[in-house]
Amino acid sequence: MSRYRSFLAASIVALSLVASRPALALIVFDPNNYVQNVLTAARELQQINNQITSLQNEAQMLVNQTRNLASLPYSSLQQLQSSIQRTQQLLAQAQRIAYDVQQIDRAFATSYAPATGSQANAALIAGAQGRWQNSVAALQDALRVQAGVVGNLDTNRIQSAALVTSSQSASGALQATQAGNQILALQAQQLADLTATIASQGRAQALESAQRAAAQDQGREQLRRFLTPGQGYQSSNVQMFH
Repeated sequence: MSRYRSFLAASIVALSLVASRPALALIVFDPNNYVQNVLTAARELQQINNQITSLQNEAQMLVNQTRNLASLPYSSLQQLQSSIQRTQQLLAQAQRIAYDVQQIDRAFATSYAPATGSQANAALIAGAQGRWQNSVAALQDALRVQAGVVGNLDTNRIQSAALVTSSQSASGALQATQAGNQILALQAQQLADLTATIASQGRAQALESAQRAAAQDQGREQLRRFLTPGQGYQSSNVQMFH
């Protein structure tokens, strides 16, 4: 009986000790929840990668825009303007009958007008001399313009080579456009030189033709005067020696 009481007392003490200890929490692994968490983390990482790629693309776009907006470091404008000014100066230095409509009209109303019977022989000779001087001056002016255009050829060659090189090495759209515009300006300058050459040659040829036409008209007038009956030869006293 005493043993039973001792065992019962020991059991009560053991139960009291077990009841006094806190219960241990059990860790439960949920595979579905784990998979969902992994997928969520993967999607967030992909979004971050997409944002990084987008920022890189925007940065590259800004770099390209900066490159496209960069100006061409080479300019041929000053050289082209100098060439055009030289040609214009040669045209402005035209002698006698120049490139002026009113001056041309006055010259053809006087120096190149048809000869009349009221003009003295001295006036006819002076008119012929003046027309000849006009033709010679126009030929000289044409040669001077041609010499100036030939002098521009070397400058045009250097500028053309530099602009083609700049166009081929252009880093952006603006540089390529500016190089193309300068090439067009060079071509315009060459066309201006060609126009000046044609104009000077045409002026010389026109004055030469006008001189021949006026000379033919004057020749007819002088022939008419020679054939017109008049007073015969009258002798006069001439003192030959003092």
